[in-house]
Amino acid sequence: MTNSRSVKLNARPGPIALETAKTAIVVVDMQNDFGSEGGLFDHAGIDISKIREVIGPISKVLSLARSAGIKVIYLKMGFLPDLSDLGTADSPNRIRHLHFGVGEKTLRPDGRESRMLIRDTWNTDIVLELAPKPEDIVLYKNRFSGFYKTQLDGILKQLGITNLIVTGCTTSVCVESTIRDAMFRDYKCILLADCAAEPIGQNFPRSNHAASLLIIESLLGWVSESQELVRALELQLGSFVQVAR
Repeated sequence: MTNSRSVKLNARPGPIALETAKTAIVVVDMQNDFGSEGGLFDHAGIDISKIREVIGPISKVLSLARSAGIKVIYLKMGFLPDLSDLGTADSPNRIRHLHFGVGEKTLRPDGRESRMLIRDTWNTDIVLELAPKPEDIVLYKNRFSGFYKTQLDGILKQLGITNLIVTGCTTSVCVESTIRDAMFRDYKCILLADCAAEPIGQNFPRSNHAASLLIIESLLGWVSESQELVRALELQLGSFVQVAR
């Protein structure tokens, strides 16, 4: 890991300075159920093309972040096989997820059996292109927010992390929920707009993705782009990053 350095990131509503040792990249729900053919979204007829489009930018950000010594944390939506953590019989979380087929048996691409949104199956694996490295942290969650009844807050505090650069899907649901909960806990959150995706509301005058960007930059944190993070890190870390990449 490199020594901590301060980088200045162009963002909305204004620039923000980040110390690399106090910063983590959070990858929200970039798993097969949401971003791969045969997953829950694809099975439900939801267009996953926007989610597929952000894989490339996220991959570049993760590679550079690791070279710069920035911690990478993955969040995965997944439930226990008996669905005991899905919520009470009349809870919105249980009702809505069952509507989308959570727990139903399905076949993974190699023909073997799997189950939708169930822990430790192909369905909840991170998409192959973004597979975690051994040094990364991977956490399951069973609600939209990555902070709800998880170890995320404790891990961040133990690592001394106060800044979160957030990526993943979907922008208006799990991404925004996680950022909102992080803001309540006094973390500074920067969403990379081109590293987040939202299939809901694409035909609206303002998409759910755009609406989330507005609320985040207005009240919850900052919004930037992957190329701005790449520029900021390369500017400050210079030859070390170029060699490491």
